[in-house]
Amino acid sequence: MVLLTLLAVVTIAIVRQRNLFGVVILAGVYSFLMASVLIALDAVDVAMTEASVGAGVSTVILLATLHLIKTTEMRPVRPNVIPLLVSIGTGAVLVWGTLQLPEFGTPDAVIHKHVVPRYLSQTIKETNVPNVVTSILADYRGYDTLGETTVIFTAGIGVMLLLRGRRPRGKPNPKKAPQ
Repeated sequence: MVLLTLLAVVTIAIVRQRNLFGVVILAGVYSFLMASVLIALDAVDVAMTEASVGAGVSTVILLATLHLIKTTEMRPVRPNVIPLLVSIGTGAVLVWGTLQLPEFGTPDAVIHKHVVPRYLSQTIKETNVPNVVTSILADYRGYDTLGETTVIFTAGIGVMLLLRGRRPRGKPNPKKAPQ
């Protein structure tokens, strides 16, 4: 509960922050807290990914981006009521959807009756990989992992393309001819 409370506090701090440097640092803190939550849930592989990508790589890329732009967010001219209502509506639908899920950790959940026994009994026979987690991530969910890698690669290329044409202010563009 302490970690979830800290996550909520950091989220509120991010929303209220107007200094983009502060937002980036708080987002890194959020990623480390989320990695801690994932460790508490015994998902160490996902926690390591969250810590390295969420807190490490993302923070470095965002800090490099901040180096090239202004670091203070402009206040909106008008209140953003519609995005707030859409966010509240989406959150309400998600909470309503989770009410139908079985309690966390119950052994009689559907996943523990069908999927887990098959993975545990058939992993070595179907994949020739002795580690169940590795076989699930690499073989059973291989296309999902490929998709996640593609999304991260595409985002990185997009950031590089956006920042490529940026030049420091005050220096002339050598491609333009003087008038």
